[in-house]
Amino acid sequence: MNRRLRFRRAANYVNLSTPLGLLLAVVGGASRMSGPDGLILAFGYRYRFPIAGAFTVGNVVLTRRDALDERLIAHEGRHATQWAWCLGLPMLPLYLLAMLGSVIVCGHQASYNVFERLAGLDDGGYPRELLWWRRR
Repeated sequence: MNRRLRFRRAANYVNLSTPLGLLLAVVGGASRMSGPDGLILAFGYRYRFPIAGAFTVGNVVLTRRDALDERLIAHEGRHATQWAWCLGLPMLPLYLLAMLGSVIVCGHQASYNVFERLAGLDDGGYPRELLWWRRR
């Protein structure tokens, strides 16, 4: 693992986002295993919220699925970096504001969400929606 990824892992522990992600994994009944680039993959998360194929809190990638493909893991890894940039827990309200902005702009929670765009919409499996006022 390179220096940048080691820094991300340490930053997300210090800013308490990875411990929160591990707590969510335990409460959600997910089995945990080491993943690539310092990520922790948590499979079998039992709750329906949030509505996503996978979601990341710190360096913990949680999913209801039994496996994730490489593109989605790369997408979620970019979110782990965003948690470090946002200094941890402030990521939650910032992400919610970005999601609200995307819904207002196009009616979809991710298509114009700055965090999802920076993480790669295609890798995350999200559509590139047209602006709602241009739809026919």
